[in-house]
Amino acid sequence: MEALVSHLALGADTALSWSSLLYCLVGVTLGTLVGVLPGIGPVATIALLLPVTYGLPPVSALIMLSGIYYGAQYGGSTAAILVNLPGESSSLVTCLDGHALAQKGRAGAALGIAAIGSFFAGTVSTLVVAAAAIPLADFALKFGPAEYFSLMVLGLIAAVVLAQGDVLKAVAMTLLGLLLGLVGTDVNSGEERFTFGIPELAEGLSFVVISMGIFGLGEIIANLERDHSREQVIKTVGSVLPTGDDYRRSWKPVLRGSALGSLLGVLPGGGAMLSAFASYMIEKRLSKNPQEFGQGAIEGVAGPESANNAGAQTSFIPLLVMGLPSNAVMALMIGAMMIHGIVPGPQVMTERPELFWGVIVSMWVGNALLLLLNLPLIGVWVRLLSVPYRMLYPAILLFCCIGVFSVNNSLFDVFLTVGFGLLGYLFIKLQCEPAPLLLGFVLGPLMEENLRRAMLLSRGDPTVFFTRPISASLLVLAVLFVALLAVPRFRSTRQVAFAED
Repeated sequence: MEALVSHLALGADTALSWSSLLYCLVGVTLGTLVGVLPGIGPVATIALLLPVTYGLPPVSALIMLSGIYYGAQYGGSTAAILVNLPGESSSLVTCLDGHALAQKGRAGAALGIAAIGSFFAGTVSTLVVAAAAIPLADFALKFGPAEYFSLMVLGLIAAVVLAQGDVLKAVAMTLLGLLLGLVGTDVNSGEERFTFGIPELAEGLSFVVISMGIFGLGEIIANLERDHSREQVIKTVGSVLPTGDDYRRSWKPVLRGSALGSLLGVLPGGGAMLSAFASYMIEKRLSKNPQEFGQGAIEGVAGPESANNAGAQTSFIPLLVMGLPSNAVMALMIGAMMIHGIVPGPQVMTERPELFWGVIVSMWVGNALLLLLNLPLIGVWVRLLSVPYRMLYPAILLFCCIGVFSVNNSLFDVFLTVGFGLLGYLFIKLQCEPAPLLLGFVLGPLMEENLRRAMLLSRGDPTVFFTRPISASLLVLAVLFVALLAVPRFRSTRQVAFAED
């Protein structure tokens, strides 16, 4: 306990510095903004801002990018309640009851309970991250190359099983990501692979190019053909303070949502969206009046909004402790760490403790800032919802091209980004979720490196992955995840959960 307190004190010293507070404020404000404005989202925003982090200290960069992610969960609820249009995918379920409440003249109460529930869940999940970090990092230090390889196999399989959409498409996207990660120069032999004689590909494909192309340009192109009319905007918000009855009906869903989100956020492919859907289904099943759900039940806002914020923050646990991304945003965070020369994994806690604990404490600071930002500035967000998307995308495109060019001063990277943008648009049209591709691209080189190390240490004996207890346990878990797909109840639940997407 004393060690945890001393670590949190170190984190507070870092997170409460003026520079950290400034970048945390910038991050959560941008996150709220992209959550409020449907059609952008945190993944595309973080991808677009990756080049900006080159000129920032590592701690400031990670604090800002983290704030964008969990800030988007707050902002997404505002668009869902006022416009019936989720600014972020995890806010999709909030549309069901949040907008129904707004149509009854109770938009303020819905926004208030969403903000309060999110703050409570954020506080709880931050404590979960802090408490779990030390024992998990100690456990992770026992990992060798075989264990890391098996852990990454488990992560990719779990991400595919829990991903949105068709499983076969998710598998194909993961394999494509692994193949893209092989492009470049082989570390051991020095031979070029899959470069097709193009010198610019000798060092491999840029993480910024792929993420900005697929998630940035691809989303922009797709958004141009979508209907962004917002006639349903609720102009009158009213008091943002919930009534006593609202509190009475909401405190249990907030507690359950916080606990559920904290658990599901750790799972690969889990995070905010899965937590929100699971919370809504549980609250509807536990309710004495399930017929009210979809008609304006305050529990349908309190539970999912608490769950998605908790899930967003506990998804940092596998990233910070083991260097394993649990979703597309965490893969981008790994990219940001690599940009600054930080190797993700348990060694970060010992080698860069101020960064590790500073990011954790900044989560609570960010949630406090979000509570202060969201409730007083509701009027500002309402006015922003009337901004046409056609006025936003030219500026985003310009910023995107400048950002890509500034990384290596390479026009080839800009053309490559445009190519991946068209590919991202094709994925959207084919209903292929691109997140598994990014996870495969990030984990592919790490998997190859650990596979080769394990085989070298075992002198070519492949049974090393099954004779080492931790590695064998992780592979068994991977097989169990695959077996879940054969369970009819799980398949039907999964299809219902992601049917709206």
